[in-house]
Amino acid sequence: MKVFLAAPIFSTAEREFNSKLAEELRKRGYEVFLAQELPLLNSESEEDKKKIFSMDLEGLEGSDVVVAILDGIDVDSGVAFELGYAFARGKPIIGVRTDHRCFSPYEEVNLMIEVPATIVRGNDVRELAEKVDGTVKRLKR
Repeated sequence: MKVFLAAPIFSTAEREFNSKLAEELRKRGYEVFLAQELPLLNSESEEDKKKIFSMDLEGLEGSDVVVAILDGIDVDSGVAFELGYAFARGKPIIGVRTDHRCFSPYEEVNLMIEVPATIVRGNDVRELAEKVDGTVKRLKR
């Protein structure tokens, strides 16, 4: 089973959390695509930007399920794009939240993300990986 891990990758804390979650999912037998493991954008070149964009879309296309980090008051813009693309392609979406802040009094995250996603919550990476694994198994039925 191939998992596309959609996650913000702009701070050390984000990258470390993403790596730990990817590692836990791999321990459970999943093949994980994590964009931060690809080459980073190192120039203003349109060619480089298109190459990274294409690699990301190939990862999405090749995935069976998308697991998305949904922390923060608002979801990372790259993650939001990846979720929209995944939804349009009919991919199951599992949202991961460790953040207890809410988008609004009526929505945990923006409803355009909350509605198509199955959201799991927790603070421990192992616990979250177990919840993702259980959710994937339920969705496969």
